[in-house]
Amino acid sequence: MSTSSHDIRLGGLNLKTYLTGFVLALILTAIPFGAVAFGWLSAGATLILIAAAAVVQILVHMYFFLHLDFSEEHAWNAGSGAFCIVILAILVGGTLWLMYSLEMRTMMGGG
Repeated sequence: MSTSSHDIRLGGLNLKTYLTGFVLALILTAIPFGAVAFGWLSAGATLILIAAAAVVQILVHMYFFLHLDFSEEHAWNAGSGAFCIVILAILVGGTLWLMYSLEMRTMMGGG
């Protein structure tokens, strides 16, 4: 009795789905790493590339590994994910605002 690779199921999901997510995650990690390690881009462009790759990698993980999508079946999970994104944006935005405010208040008068 033989099984082909497309018949392998993990928890009801196809192994191909997990491998696709894994390969995409590797690519989305290798590209920013290469940009930093080999200096392919300027500093500003490298930061933009890292941020864009991070956002795309979050979406890849949510879709391929957490299986969150906007189908009727997963509506509650997608709503929870959207709420988490809003809370994360508030936390990151608040932290940046706080650090900027502290920097402005503690700057030494140089000259």
